[in-house]
Amino acid sequence: MVCILLPPGINTQSFAYCHHYYFPMKKIILSTAVAFGSLNAAQAQTAPQANPMRFFVGMGLTAGGDKMSTVEYTDGTSADIRAGNLLAFVGGIDYQVTPDFSFQGSIGYHFDSADATNGSQRFSRFPVELLAYYHVAQQWRIGGGARYSTNARFSSSGAAEVGDTDLDSKVAGIVEAEYMPSAHWGVKLRYVKEEFKISRGTRSHVYKGDHVGVFGNYYF
Repeated sequence: MVCILLPPGINTQSFAYCHHYYFPMKKIILSTAVAFGSLNAAQAQTAPQANPMRFFVGMGLTAGGDKMSTVEYTDGTSADIRAGNLLAFVGGIDYQVTPDFSFQGSIGYHFDSADATNGSQRFSRFPVELLAYYHVAQQWRIGGGARYSTNARFSSSGAAEVGDTDLDSKVAGIVEAEYMPSAHWGVKLRYVKEEFKISRGTRSHVYKGDHVGVFGNYYF
């Protein structure tokens, strides 16, 4: 039996006949993280920027936030969906105003999910971010800014169906540091303070989405 355990704001329900958890999402994500860790150590110096504006793409792993759902599988394992987890993809523009200051704007897709052969649950959102950086050294910069997660949504399907719920988000704060081993690669460590709210008539429930994250970006 699969038991879906949800806090106030989303209906709670039990489901039978869910098969063995077959999609090793966590293992795939960890393998991706290892791939980002293979940046070429020979590229130890950052090349001068010919063009102050560059595009970039990246992905990262995040952890944190309130628990939104727990899925228990027939083999005794379980998976939690949290408001600050788990995998994010991002793309945007980086603009260096002076040798000491730069700005970055981006849009991304951030989600956490629990999947089985006959059902799934997911919390997803599309964050829009604007950041400012101070370059403390040739290969290091620190910064912060704001983030707003659009289209925040808890969805479910199959045997894990509990309905779909839209959430309201607030403008979130970000602080981060980025190390750039080459002109094209950046590795970020960040902290985000964020909240999501479900409203049902006169009742509401707030989930904290505060999280830490490690990202790898490619600039071109």
